[in-house]
Amino acid sequence: MSDWNTQVIEEFRANDGAVGSHWEGRMLLLLHHRGARSGTWRVTPLACRRVGDGWAIFATKGGSETNPDWYHNLKAHPDVRIEVGSETIDVTATEMTGPKRDQVYAAQAADWSVFADYERKTDRVIPVILLERS
Repeated sequence: MSDWNTQVIEEFRANDGAVGSHWEGRMLLLLHHRGARSGTWRVTPLACRRVGDGWAIFATKGGSETNPDWYHNLKAHPDVRIEVGSETIDVTATEMTGPKRDQVYAAQAADWSVFADYERKTDRVIPVILLERS
């Protein structure tokens, strides 16, 4: 996975946020987050969507029964940084809940059907995290 992430990150940075393959035409950001226990900084490419002045990201983990590591990292250290296009932005992560979370996830699933597939694969409610400028 890290080799794949490295390739996506390199392509993202070389093309001001544009990435091909299954990302073609999709909005993507690079999330800089600190390990919950280690404190080590990591970078993870993630699909996202604009929500007002912020960005929503989705803890799908491919429809797994567990949340991805970056989700736990954001819960422990919510002040993070993202790269969007050629811009680097300090943001604070907050988990969305209730009808607003449901609306944002449904919109993402309608725009990109793989998100509907992820939801069908798991019994958990997939967390939606809102990233807003610090």
